[in-house]
Amino acid sequence: MSNQVPNEARVIALRPASAPPRSPNAARVPVTSAGHAPQRPGQLPAAPAAKEPLWRDLVGDVLRRERLAQERTLKDVADAARISMPYLSELERGRKEASSEVLAAAAQALGLGLTDLLSLAHHELTRHTRTRPVRGRTSPTAQYDGMCLAA
Repeated sequence: MSNQVPNEARVIALRPASAPPRSPNAARVPVTSAGHAPQRPGQLPAAPAAKEPLWRDLVGDVLRRERLAQERTLKDVADAARISMPYLSELERGRKEASSEVLAAAAQALGLGLTDLLSLAHHELTRHTRTRPVRGRTSPTAQYDGMCLAA
């Protein structure tokens, strides 16, 4: 017989990253399976929060726009970049995260440098964030800006 304590796992439930921190005295609001508070009678539904685009979507949009502006086919650019045509298509649609080597090859096949490609994607991101309505704090960590956290 052994006097060892059985291995026990401690499970800590985490709230979604988008949920604001709750104070211990805050009233509990029921949440639906979708993670939203139920709508009360006479209350308008909340507008969904605008999502920031993914980097792969921005880069894919730039690749496709540049290819179409040059009136080139997927096959032509894929052959020049030495990547498969289906993979280039997936990159353009934002379905794949490309390595820097693949992005550089695709950009070069379009007559761009990697810097040009990333700069154009940055401009797309800037344009998107300027047209988006700003709500509340500017960042999830804005409440800590200027504070020093020392151990």
